[in-house]
Amino acid sequence: MKRYFNYILVLTAVLFACKKNEISRYEGVTDNIYLNYKDVDGNPDTSAITYSFADKSGLASDTVWVPVSISGNRKPQDRKFVLSVVDSLTSAQSGLHYEPLKAFYTMPADSGKMLVPVILKNTDPELANKSVALGIRVTAGGDFDISLPVPIRTKRIIYSNRLEQPEWWAWWQGQLGKYNRTAHRLFLISGGQALVNPQAPDGYMGIPRTLYYLENLRNFTRDPFTWVARFPEKGYVLTKRADGTEDYDFYHVDAPTIKIYVKFFPQVNGYFFMDENGNQIIIN
Repeated sequence: MKRYFNYILVLTAVLFACKKNEISRYEGVTDNIYLNYKDVDGNPDTSAITYSFADKSGLASDTVWVPVSISGNRKPQDRKFVLSVVDSLTSAQSGLHYEPLKAFYTMPADSGKMLVPVILKNTDPELANKSVALGIRVTAGGDFDISLPVPIRTKRIIYSNRLEQPEWWAWWQGQLGKYNRTAHRLFLISGGQALVNPQAPDGYMGIPRTLYYLENLRNFTRDPFTWVARFPEKGYVLTKRADGTEDYDFYHVDAPTIKIYVKFFPQVNGYFFMDENGNQIIIN
């Protein structure tokens, strides 16, 4: 009995020591804050985020949710921290490429993590030709320390509105024509999705769907005025140019600076979308 009593005393002492060490772990130390990005193995991910508006037709802005976590104890009161732009990592312009960040953000009481919205903007036509970068870093706001390594408190977001030629374009180039980004954008606006490889095993099964997408694109490019009237819910409009011509601009109402030129050709009494190289877009 005495032996068991001694075991209990030892166990109690060990548990008490562990509890005391755990409590003193943060005693007198301000909690830290960091960006909680993880890779597929659950390790801290310090690589850049890449994003494209290209496959989101008509989207004038989008929100990237940044995961912020504390290293320390949750507390029963709100606590402030700062998420700021790192100029040395940034080529994007405030107001043009992203919404300005707030002066500070608030970690709610009894919380150890939250998502901070960073709003990217798709209002610069040049995003169709280039990428911009936005570097952000979480820092103290009076309630947190910043002694954690800079890489896990920093994230770089690289984004554009640039399309690249998909593999499937070459399979259907006879109908689509030589690749250009404007035709690709019109294909997506018309509801098109990745086209089937007719040479692949069972590829023939996807041909009807591909022909459906191509026919939609064909009808759209041949008569954009009817398409706009038929699908008002898509939010696209045609506005006559103020240059004395019969030409129009095609764009989404939420992104009026991202325009596609629609030119009138009196020789055929018809309108054609023009690509980024000044050529007519003709879907055979």
